[in-house]
Amino acid sequence: MKSVIRLAIVDPNDATRAALKQLLLSIDAVWLEAECSQYEVFADIALQTQPDIALIVLDSNPDVALEAVTQIAHQLPSCNALVVSSSQEGSLILKAMRNGAKEFLSYPLLLEDFLAALDRIQQNFSQRDGDGPTRSSQVITVCGVNGGVGCTSLAINVACVLAQNERNNVAIIDLDLALGDADVWLDIIPDYTIQDVAENINRLDYALLKRSLTKHDCGAFLLPRPVNMDARPSFSSEELRRVIALLKATFTHLVIDCSKSFSPLDIAAMEASDSILLTTQLDLPCLRNVVRLLQFFDGEDSLADKVKVIVNRLGLQDTQISLSKALETIGRDVFHQIPNDYGTMVESRNNGVPLLTYAPKAKVTREIEKLSLALDSNSSVVVGGSAGAEVKQKKRLFSFLGK
Repeated sequence: MKSVIRLAIVDPNDATRAALKQLLLSIDAVWLEAECSQYEVFADIALQTQPDIALIVLDSNPDVALEAVTQIAHQLPSCNALVVSSSQEGSLILKAMRNGAKEFLSYPLLLEDFLAALDRIQQNFSQRDGDGPTRSSQVITVCGVNGGVGCTSLAINVACVLAQNERNNVAIIDLDLALGDADVWLDIIPDYTIQDVAENINRLDYALLKRSLTKHDCGAFLLPRPVNMDARPSFSSEELRRVIALLKATFTHLVIDCSKSFSPLDIAAMEASDSILLTTQLDLPCLRNVVRLLQFFDGEDSLADKVKVIVNRLGLQDTQISLSKALETIGRDVFHQIPNDYGTMVESRNNGVPLLTYAPKAKVTREIEKLSLALDSNSSVVVGGSAGAEVKQKKRLFSFLGK
């Protein structure tokens, strides 16, 4: 969310109004234009201050509050009425929407629910002003078909490329809670981790969220894995979804480096993603797992259409299976190919410097730039199609072994 949204609030209950004010004041994109403790005069105040949003808490007197909603809708059509109530009765929700409310939110109001409503309203602002819809945040998850295929190197360098676009604001999440090393790749010592953010999700505001991430010189922010390794994660999939929702409200791009276990946390991240980069090399164990994982993804409606196969370290050795033979087995396009340049990549990692800085002219750097542009809907550059022609008829499993 880029522009400031002006908001006015009415709630006769001092305690709930104060709690809502504290929530609103934590959001950079919101300017609290006016507050009111009486439903009867709220429409007049709104006419004087001309807010973009009128936040109306119904609980003190729903009938009178709904009259205020009607007045706002009729007298100030440019203002969007949001109603908040601890009641979830269908008749109340229906009456509020009929009276002109644009959103009905539950009390206690969760930050991510309000941000989601704010995003929908801001999109309406953009469409009304003729600028087209506001682009929502993109979530890109990088997962590997085996250990050591280069997921972290891909995630870090894609994020660093995306951060070069001045229109982008990029965050990296290291979801390999046991052995993640994204902080090593960027040579930074973070103060907070994803565990800290998840454990304090109910108390987070924009300022605390930004302070919890560490910014690299390339412009990308990092939320690293926990410091200590535990036998099981200390936060749930639902808490991770809430972390992602908050980050989406702050950043234009999230790049998530998953673990190799395909745990419930990894699956939750993939479900929240727009693109899943399934990263492989052209060897037998990797291609076997590509087939298995694609079968799994194809059986999940929330994941199937998001998967993009990335071939990493192409040309690693002469004994690699050819791309054409691998395509016959995979039965789908390869979205992008990254050439092998193991020496450059290792030096980049050991120095904690992304490829854009360490080896800007290297072929591997240029290919990661192309991949990033292909993924970035905020880019005006059009990148060519996928690397392989579609294989319409799947061959038997590991058919390349007989060639």
